[in-house]
Amino acid sequence: MEFSKYHGLGNDFILVDNRHQPEPVLSSEDAVRWCDRHFGIGADGVIFALPGQAGTDYTMRIYNSDGSEPEMCGNGIRCLAKFLETLETADGKAPQAPHTYRIHTLAGLISPTLQPDGQVTVDMGPPHLLADEIPTTLAAAGEKVVAVPLTVADQTWSVTCVSMGNPHCITFVEDVAAIALESIGPQFEHHAAFPQRINTEFIQVVRPDYLKMRVWERGAGITLACGTGACASLVAGVLNGLCDRAATVELPGGPLHIEWSVTDNRVYMTGPAELAFRGDRA
Repeated sequence: MEFSKYHGLGNDFILVDNRHQPEPVLSSEDAVRWCDRHFGIGADGVIFALPGQAGTDYTMRIYNSDGSEPEMCGNGIRCLAKFLETLETADGKAPQAPHTYRIHTLAGLISPTLQPDGQVTVDMGPPHLLADEIPTTLAAAGEKVVAVPLTVADQTWSVTCVSMGNPHCITFVEDVAAIALESIGPQFEHHAAFPQRINTEFIQVVRPDYLKMRVWERGAGITLACGTGACASLVAGVLNGLCDRAATVELPGGPLHIEWSVTDNRVYMTGPAELAFRGDRA
């Protein structure tokens, strides 16, 4: 089976051409083996490019490195857009940038646009802010979770929760480098307040237009970047009065530009996606 390996700011994925059938050609157990960095290819997840549905161009499915299936992945969908560009070019139908794909995901319709400079801008849709949309028990179902206290690892954190189609818990800290992410991250992910587990972002506000971020991803652990997390973090920063509606979010793997539009309430993410290598796996 042929595959391509892409990364978005170091958040890396195995991409599989799955356009010939509507279900992934690999099981979640296969994905775990493929993602193993010592005995497999190595990745944070496996992404499948499937046929479109409900009027979309393609469908995206993804398995995390632990075999779980998230609703969506921001860095992953940028990688998928570049992968689709390569597939269509090989088919003699090279798209001309700017070109927008309509992608069906478990989080709904997501539209990445190939830019002439090689970057990819993703319309991530509006953020979801109510407790039952996250979901979390930190507030009543129809209320926002903004600067709410949460005790984790014998410490009380002020957290804000945002869903970008997948759940995020954001907390603002003085120094992201000082966070013991390896030990604290799993305790957030599996906290009883989050019935579907949670992605957790620790944010340092350097300037209103510049944030530093570290992330513990649900199902993947520490990663170098998380696109949906960067989007959720900017939204949380705005809700807490800490940042502008457009800012650079600096992740360990590099920067993303995030904007929460005041015009249409949608979040736009712009960043790179790069091919690492291609190969085949028995």
